[in-house]
Amino acid sequence: MSDNQPFFSVKDIHSYYGESYIVQGVSFDIKEGEILALLGRNGAGKTSTLRSIARTDDPQMKSGEIWLGGQAIHTMKSFQAAQVGVSLVPEDRRIIAGMTVEESLDLAQIAPPIGWSKEKIFEHFPRLAERRTQEGITLSGGEQQMLAVARSLARDCRLLLLDEPYEGLAPVIVQEIERILMGIRDLGITTIIVEQNAIAALKLADRAVILDMGQVVFDGSAEEVMNNDELREEYLAI
Repeated sequence: MSDNQPFFSVKDIHSYYGESYIVQGVSFDIKEGEILALLGRNGAGKTSTLRSIARTDDPQMKSGEIWLGGQAIHTMKSFQAAQVGVSLVPEDRRIIAGMTVEESLDLAQIAPPIGWSKEKIFEHFPRLAERRTQEGITLSGGEQQMLAVARSLARDCRLLLLDEPYEGLAPVIVQEIERILMGIRDLGITTIIVEQNAIAALKLADRAVILDMGQVVFDGSAEEVMNNDELREEYLAI
């Protein structure tokens, strides 16, 4: 990878749910260690873009390119993308029934590439350390979100994709998740965050991309969005 080449790049991707044309030529770049807030109203194509990057079967990406550290992600299946460091934390968190916190982390590390050790995870997620023997699905919503993020970091995560990490959480728990994500940011993990709570996402992010009807309508700094009332009102309704 040359010095001028971005760490992560999405180039003119087009994705569909059946016949429905959802992601309509989205392009953006991210530097290593940056956090990008991917914003827009409901139905703008944010989650579909995130799922296209993670190479899920739905939506189906029919054209375009996705590059991570010089590797072509767009030619991969989802498990292959995961093996090279793309980690999606979905909105529903997908906590496995019948497994404790510690067992969930052990499962994430059952095959290489291994990321953070459990000791490091419990250091950064003290609440999970307290509940290491508790079944994951019995955790609170905020604790389940922590486990979903920690499970991603247990792998060798090079690109963290967060889909609505604050969804359904009380404000005090949102603040705790924010603190954890800021700690992750300080460690230089490249992240894309999709979040309906745009202000919370912008506080965390270096840059922002705004989607409208599946297309990019803004690509710039998070600060620009925070300072532009017209832009926020038109595309984010805030």
